Amino acid sequence: MSGWGGVGKTTLAYVAGHASQKRGWFTGVLLVDLRGYDSHPAHAEDALEALLRSLGVRPEHLPPPGAGREALYRSQLNARQASGERLLIVADNASAVAQVQPLLPPGHHGMLVTSRHRLPGLGRMRTVNQLQPEDAVALLDAALKNNDPDDLRVEEDPGAAERVALACGCLPLALQITAGLLAQDPGQPLSERADALSQTEGVLDGLSDGHRSLRAMFDQSLDRLSPQEQDLFRLLSLNPGPDIATPAAAVLAGQSQPATERLLARLAASHLIERNPAARGRWQMHDLLRAYAHEQAEALKARGRDPRRRYNQAHTRLIDHYIEHAEAADTHFDLPGPSVSPRFTDREQALAWFDAERENLIATTHITPHAGLKLGFTLGRYLDWRRRLQDLIVVRSLALDACRARNDTHNEAGAWNNLGSALQALRRYDEALHAHQTARTLHQQTDDTHGEAGAWNNLGTALRGLRRYDEALHAHQTARTLHQQTDDTHGEASAWNNLGLALQELRRYDEALHAHQTARTLHQQTGDTHGEANAWNNLGNALQELRRYDEALHAHQTDLNHCQQTGDTHGQATAWNNLGTAYRGLSRFEEAVAAGQQAVEMLTSAEDWFRAGEGWSELATTLTAAGADPGQVRDAWNESATAYARAGADEEAAASRTHTDNTEKLEEQLPAGTGQASEGASGSAGA
Repeated sequence: MSGWGGVGKTTLAYVAGHASQKRGWFTGVLLVDLRGYDSHPAHAEDALEALLRSLGVRPEHLPPPGAGREALYRSQLNARQASGERLLIVADNASAVAQVQPLLPPGHHGMLVTSRHRLPGLGRMRTVNQLQPEDAVALLDAALKNNDPDDLRVEEDPGAAERVALACGCLPLALQITAGLLAQDPGQPLSERADALSQTEGVLDGLSDGHRSLRAMFDQSLDRLSPQEQDLFRLLSLNPGPDIATPAAAVLAGQSQPATERLLARLAASHLIERNPAARGRWQMHDLLRAYAHEQAEALKARGRDPRRRYNQAHTRLIDHYIEHAEAADTHFDLPGPSVSPRFTDREQALAWFDAERENLIATTHITPHAGLKLGFTLGRYLDWRRRLQDLIVVRSLALDACRARNDTHNEAGAWNNLGSALQALRRYDEALHAHQTARTLHQQTDDTHGEAGAWNNLGTALRGLRRYDEALHAHQTARTLHQQTDDTHGEASAWNNLGLALQELRRYDEALHAHQTARTLHQQTGDTHGEANAWNNLGNALQELRRYDEALHAHQTDLNHCQQTGDTHGQATAWNNLGTAYRGLSRFEEAVAAGQQAVEMLTSAEDWFRAGEGWSELATTLTAAGADPGQVRDAWNESATAYARAGADEEAAASRTHTDNTEKLEEQLPAGTGQASEGASGSAGA
């Protein structure tokens, strides 16, 4: 079995050996420590001597080192087998095949090897990983009670115990060391120990009891690496996120991908990193090993100017790599045209890269103002596309901070505008209103008519969220006029779309219909399939309000087709929801229920809880109109209330959507259809 130092391989091997003997699988167990990671590892000859003595060979009968000693070992085991014995040889802490090969037993005897390396050629090696959190807590509790049966700290504060276990990386050695330190200080609360261990700086200092040290264990593993492997191990600590792709690691190392991949594979074979099981070509490092690698890198940087410069250059290369790839991927979320980067073949490939690197990219935004500015603008469309709205708030706030720190008024206006759009997505309309008003003022100060138009458009959307519909109408009309003045057809289309939504809120449906038809036509002219889909969706909602359900059904089906074409899963969910209301208007209840169920399934999967609440509410209404079982209707209302509650809706809004057994009352309150709208936001790109 293999695994990194301190993961519990030796204990597991000893327990497994004795358990197999107790079950009668073996008549005896022979143990030998190969000390593979000590400064002076045991040679095979030394191990053979220890095993021969365990087999009863007297020292004066031992052959000198060489073939004779191995031959005697095999003859002794053959003799034991002839007499009905079957032995298990446990070779612990091996670091090389050469240590183990001469010890392989003949016949029906067995062998169990532990190592921090995968040792090819010795049979099947199983990897031992760190414990699950609940098992780690149980180990901590057992270790404390082994010292003092009356130690109840784990039982009295299980939350702190879990924090301690997680800070120890669920690593048995770290847990044993921590339990020993806690035993020395029986009055120390687990919460205090957890706080100390959770500090990034010096975490390894807290995992040493004077006799056992996690750092010393890691030192032994590091010393076994080649200089190139050691260097890459230290460099990997510079990656800001939880894992790294081979191309990014190659950029960090300043080497070719094939050479870097070979080094990564060797580090994985040493269990200092591991392959990400969910994604081929990605590598991850345990938090404690990352802390150790960072410590080693900092120590090397402190030795002089050249190492410090080399590490800083590697870090800069990695940040630039993430920024350049993110900017290239972002071009696939813009309008079709020659500006699309050839680095990614299409939007699907760009999306896949964003999905794989999302955590790295968000972590990178925190590193420098430059990274925060660049990625704060670049990640916006992707995060909105995937509905990662909390992440969107974070990166756009960082972009704004970077602009203000640099006194960059032009980009600051765009950053305020983008932050406002993110706040709107989380229904924080008062804050969004302030953000868009600030953006508008800054754009006016710099005579940026195009930017001002976008700010007016988004300002109108925030006003709609605050139910200030007349003001919203004025804002969208202003945005439309300014976009027309600057010949921005795409911006004008977005303004027309939002203008139509404001008109719908004012129940001016014929005018809204015209606005959405105009938006659709303009989006078609610019080749913006995503914008056209939004227009079709809102056009369908206006048609439903006018009770023109057949036309509405066609509009929502067209919207669904466009969203499927662009891979917009959130748009698809909205389209399914609105198809359900159109089918209901046509009394095609079976299709209406199926569409509504598809919508809530997709919205729930996307964790868009507010829209899911709306979807469940629509489905409950459809089920009621279809004469469904009252229990089924009640369940749908309950799901709606739960989703609204998860979205952070106020208690009154959630309660108003809670189920009621009064089906007749529900039927009296059935709306003609409250479709989900698709807004046209005006984002701002960073300069």
